[in-house]
Amino acid sequence: MLMTILDGSIVTVAMPAIQSDLGFTPVGLSWVVNAYLIAFGSLLLLAGRLGDLIGRKRMFLAGTGIFTAASLLAGIATSPGVLIAARFLQGVGSAMSSAVGLGILVTLFTVPRERARAIAVFSFTGAAGASLGQVLGGVLTDALAWNWIFFINLPIGLATLLVALRALPADRGLGLGAGADVLGALLVTGGLMTGIYAVVKIEEYGGGSAHTLGLGALAVALLAGFLVRQAKAENPLMPLRILRSRSVSGANAVQMLMVAALFSFQILVALYLQKVLGYGAAETGLAMLPAAAVIGAVSLTVSAPLIARFGERNILLTGLVLLLGVLGLLTRVPVHASYVTDLLPVMLLAAGFGLALPALTSLAMSGAEEKDAGLASGLFNTTQQIGMALGIAVLSTLAATRTESLTAAGRPAAEALTGGYHLAFAVGAGLLLVALAIAFTVLRRPAARPGARPEPVAPEGAKVPATMAP
Repeated sequence: MLMTILDGSIVTVAMPAIQSDLGFTPVGLSWVVNAYLIAFGSLLLLAGRLGDLIGRKRMFLAGTGIFTAASLLAGIATSPGVLIAARFLQGVGSAMSSAVGLGILVTLFTVPRERARAIAVFSFTGAAGASLGQVLGGVLTDALAWNWIFFINLPIGLATLLVALRALPADRGLGLGAGADVLGALLVTGGLMTGIYAVVKIEEYGGGSAHTLGLGALAVALLAGFLVRQAKAENPLMPLRILRSRSVSGANAVQMLMVAALFSFQILVALYLQKVLGYGAAETGLAMLPAAAVIGAVSLTVSAPLIARFGERNILLTGLVLLLGVLGLLTRVPVHASYVTDLLPVMLLAAGFGLALPALTSLAMSGAEEKDAGLASGLFNTTQQIGMALGIAVLSTLAATRTESLTAAGRPAAEALTGGYHLAFAVGAGLLLVALAIAFTVLRRPAARPGARPEPVAPEGAKVPATMAP
């Protein structure tokens, strides 16, 4: 998890050096990010289900090995084509290991309090990866060379393989006969890959272009065909029973909106710091470090006991309200901002993510049966990637369009950029409001049916489904 998140954030800082050294065109440079994102996002669901079928430990080890080898290939790349191919392979390896990570975790930790703490640690590693990536990206690129942003993965990957071989219990899986739906696999992978490609190219072609609308329609058709196939297949790749759980479907919907909204914080704030306030790469990483620190501290130290005391839904709602405060403050950030008074409060309110993510993770995994743990894990990661792609496409396009409009009206460059970011922050706040509404309504505990057996309840009121405790 640390390696996957670190890799996603460390690359963005080194992009100018990569372009200069390997001779990327401006359009070609975007594929250093897009190749990874498309492979990662489109294969998560398939990898999660395959982990249930052939064994999650096997899938985790294979994915980690592929990612580590691809990192070496990326580090020694001497041409754009080799680097893009290596990034695609990194995405494949990340999908294989990430898709089953949560599935392994929830089957190892079945006691509610222990599982809450394990998920909190899992969330903490994500925050640690984000903060390390932002800082290390600038430091390694400035001090050594861009190649080292990929070489840093080698010791992490090798250590993970050595520990996982000894620490993870072997699991045989259900067998391919329990869900070897080749046609379904082709439909869902093709649909997700087409859809993510269409989304990441919106900024280049425009949201209303024939390119975007045509690929979007094709993606919807492929995914609709996948759902029809799953409803009729004797051994479906994704049993649709998993979507009947309010916890699973609601948590995934909330996560997609939350991640899309918080793209405006993670990426656009970094751009604001560099393009408006004139920060360097390393300064930007250090400026955003307090946010990662409070997210990690909250997720690691207080999220688990709070969830056990008040329940996942209440903690999720609290986290979303804090994140609304983050984007609300950012809609008013000035052109000549003071870090201490204008930006540090924003960074500290980001602690809401440290509350929201562990609660969402528990909810998303609690409604799945143990045999579907890998699938539920893959689905949760897939909605995260879809949310990220939508955030990148929609919010960056809105910001750029607003900036162009203000520039054409004669506004200074810094003021025009800030105005564009303000619009993106406001739209992100709107997405969080929708997420808050879904969390409040869909994730409510359903009323007990007459004659129904009451569900077991964990200590301090934590809900425990009969098949899998949160």
